[in-house]
Amino acid sequence: MKKRLIALLLTTGLAYQANAQQVTNVTDPVEWINTLMGTDSKPSLSNGNTYPAIAMPWGMNFWMPQTGKMGNGWAYTYASDKIRGFKQTHQPSPWMNDYGQFSIMPVSGKLRIDEDSRASWFSHKAEVAKPYYYSVYLADHDITTEIAPTERAAMFRLTFPKSDSSFVILDAFDRGSYVKVIPSQRKIIGYTTKNSGGVPANFKNYFVLTFDKPFAMAQGWKNYKIAKDTLELQAAHVGAVVGFKTTKGEQVHIRVASSFISYEQAELNLRELGTDSFNAVMAKGKAAWNKELNRVKIEGGSIDQTRTFYSCLYRALLFPRKFFEIDAANKVVHYSPYNGEVRSGYMFTDTGFWDTFRSLFPFLNLMYPSLNNQMQEGLANAYKEGGWLPEWASPGLRNVMVGSNSASIVAEAYLKGGRGYDINTLYEALLKNANNEGPMDAVGRRGAQYYNKLGYVPYDVKINENAARTLEYAYDDFAIYQLAKALKRPQAEIDLFAKRSQNYRNLFDPQTGLMRGKNQDGQFQTPFNPFKWGDAFTEGNSWHYTWSVFHDVQGLIDLMGGRQKFAAKLDSVFSLAPVFDESYYRGVIHEIREMQIANMGQYAHGNQPIQHMIYLYNYAGEPWKAQYWLREVMNRLYLPTPDGYCGDEDNGQTSAWYVFTALGFYPVCPASDQYVIGSPLFKKATLTLENGKKVVINASNNSVDNRYINTVSVNGKPYAKTWLSHQALLQGATIDVNMSATPNKQRGTKPEDAPYSFSTDKK
Repeated sequence: MKKRLIALLLTTGLAYQANAQQVTNVTDPVEWINTLMGTDSKPSLSNGNTYPAIAMPWGMNFWMPQTGKMGNGWAYTYASDKIRGFKQTHQPSPWMNDYGQFSIMPVSGKLRIDEDSRASWFSHKAEVAKPYYYSVYLADHDITTEIAPTERAAMFRLTFPKSDSSFVILDAFDRGSYVKVIPSQRKIIGYTTKNSGGVPANFKNYFVLTFDKPFAMAQGWKNYKIAKDTLELQAAHVGAVVGFKTTKGEQVHIRVASSFISYEQAELNLRELGTDSFNAVMAKGKAAWNKELNRVKIEGGSIDQTRTFYSCLYRALLFPRKFFEIDAANKVVHYSPYNGEVRSGYMFTDTGFWDTFRSLFPFLNLMYPSLNNQMQEGLANAYKEGGWLPEWASPGLRNVMVGSNSASIVAEAYLKGGRGYDINTLYEALLKNANNEGPMDAVGRRGAQYYNKLGYVPYDVKINENAARTLEYAYDDFAIYQLAKALKRPQAEIDLFAKRSQNYRNLFDPQTGLMRGKNQDGQFQTPFNPFKWGDAFTEGNSWHYTWSVFHDVQGLIDLMGGRQKFAAKLDSVFSLAPVFDESYYRGVIHEIREMQIANMGQYAHGNQPIQHMIYLYNYAGEPWKAQYWLREVMNRLYLPTPDGYCGDEDNGQTSAWYVFTALGFYPVCPASDQYVIGSPLFKKATLTLENGKKVVINASNNSVDNRYINTVSVNGKPYAKTWLSHQALLQGATIDVNMSATPNKQRGTKPEDAPYSFSTDKK
């Protein structure tokens, strides 16, 4: 027994040392990424709701192993034990589902076409999942599948057993598809129309597959039944199968690309593979990832912290995806998901601004401004082609979430130096959004006529989530106000949006000290339960949304009766029990469950509305509390494991929160010039900006215990503020942070040390 105990203690100690071991030099950051982080999810509980995207940064086409049935948004789940195929995907999240999708599945032995019969057992022990390479052993077929992607194409390497019956099944999916097998060219072409909405009537994804081995057999199929005497089929659900005689270990390569424009463009997109071997494609993919990842280098974290950081950075570099292609003349063109036409210029898609305005787009503005300029051009094109700015695009307009947060996306980019695109058209689009309801609830501003007249969207006019809309519109109006000043718009217009930015005040209830829905007659909603999710709010309750005054935290502090009371209210979020009222949803939605089980009271980091809240302690003169809780969130709610998130990852937003927070600062108000200081996680971080300048954050005495900031110096000079300037960072900066195990309750506590608020700005 003693020997066993000693062995256990030794093993436990070694495991602890491995995790505590510091990583001092990351030379190959892509190898630290776990693409399976967040994949252990289901509709009732999200640990990320991610899938292992086999993709290039911002690539047009992703690939994934498909464990779920055709059409199931949970297309890959870690708990699954069978793979049905390898799917080209454009899915931003399981809730939005997919479009432009088809699958490839190698099989051997008796030919089985339908997705259940062809499925094979697999093990994560025989699976290698990297951004630039995926491999898995299909046990039922004795086949190893490997995939290496480019932006619009991919190469498959299939290792077959000795068999007279080796096959590749192409499934173009249901709801309208077409295939044609051309044996003389060892080629399959076709299209899929399967989508989940947000597409014009002529939407198609055209694909082309070429093989390096002649077909021993080739057939088309319809509704999973072989269609004799034809190699060309068009129906609701068609596909193709090609067969080979293979020797043991023989490798068959497939080059595959797709286009939203035409077969000819799909063939052009195959140029990305050129004559490269599989290993060359893989090596180029790895280099492309490392080029982007090496822009942010970290040192002095644990193994798990380093893995988590780069896994989050990977997620932050996937969306919005490129939705443009390069034509025969090497011009940028795109199929418009708004009008169905082929147009020139950039287009990006698969992002929801309700999520990503908070930290994902600020990260792009800081680290990848040229790319974000292309995204702004894409937004201008979206407005020209569809008449509205998208708030959730996948690939075109989708009717989900609230707010008109495109205002933040557009304003922030320009305010932080974005140029070279049609800002006047974008401003015109913002004005249209601000004053009109759109063709669907999530486009334009639902309740605009009430908001612009009363200063809020009333609770009793049958517009759901009205308080959330009001609070988000007020911030969006601040963003327009900031942009209007930069564009030197008429003073009356500037003043109008400045006034509207204060509309958050109309929903503050002095009795409860919280935001509350208000009726058309000016009376607050009754009864009022601050723990009720939904109703007046969006995927949250009043305790979550009360803090959604990104642009005027001091104004909110004043409404609450001063800094001390404000800080106490923040404290309450963590000290309250995680009680909830789910009656609006008639059931416990996954976001509620994720808050309940996190053991952080009412703090619901698994969804976006409250993710900035901890940083607000800086405005109240108690920054050490922000430092404490930010470390708690990073330590407890993020892990480099399949259950590594505490809710939906949401297209880079929840990951970008971690990236910013681990670096030690965060964009509470994206449409301002400031980042609010938190608690850096690593001993050193180096950001290489696009202009060649470097931002170096040194915290050499950082540790598990030393989570509090004692002193800060910027470029060698003592610095007492609790914020950093974007423009100052662009000039390059060395930020030295002295950490401590005990809080410094003097540093950053003066009102003049606090970050930007509209109420205290000298306009």
